[in-house]
Amino acid sequence: MASIQPQIPKLSKDNYENWCIQMKALFGSQDLWDIVSDGYVEPTTEEEALYTADQRAVLKDQRKKDKKALFLVYQGLDESTFERIAEATTCKQAWEILSTIFKGVDRVKKVRLQTFRAEFETSHMKEGETISDFFSRLLVIVNNLKRNGEKIKEVRVVEKVLRSLVTKFEYVVVAIEESNDLENLSIEELMGSLQVHEQRMQKNASSMLENALESKLTLNNGPTQ
Repeated sequence: MASIQPQIPKLSKDNYENWCIQMKALFGSQDLWDIVSDGYVEPTTEEEALYTADQRAVLKDQRKKDKKALFLVYQGLDESTFERIAEATTCKQAWEILSTIFKGVDRVKKVRLQTFRAEFETSHMKEGETISDFFSRLLVIVNNLKRNGEKIKEVRVVEKVLRSLVTKFEYVVVAIEESNDLENLSIEELMGSLQVHEQRMQKNASSMLENALESKLTLNNGPTQ
């Protein structure tokens, strides 16, 4: 029976840590992790000539495992990343080069995360802004956080929205908090509920304006003394 070929995870600039975890699991399943993490000593031609049969057998096995591990790494890389490790002669060297490259990327990611976290915390609904526009603006920040590795629970976004609305929604926030378990309230459900209240406010404001205009017209057209 033909063996099942393992699926190789693809490395990108945003998933290095997750890629490492998956590759370590893959190497472990193929009995290759030791050769990747520890490497092996490649002897000179003169040294190898003095090896016993057992030593040569061990060396042959190490070379085979190293090339197999290196091939698995190659399969997970795009062309530009492959070019950066192409000079590596062992999988351990390639693995260490990737670590150096992506730790630099990781530092940049951490700086970005700090920026997006600050944006998230300081974002508030603006006067005159609609619920839809506020949600869209906030969710752009949330998506940027996620793309840079932040694990952000939905309840955190829900709570952020509820404490960031303009004052006219205060009584709505109280009603939502009292009638819902925020841990189980989705962002879509919250937005829908707030939009319903927003439409009622707009309708009430429109009715009040119409009544005010009617009263003004009545006063203007009333009998003269």
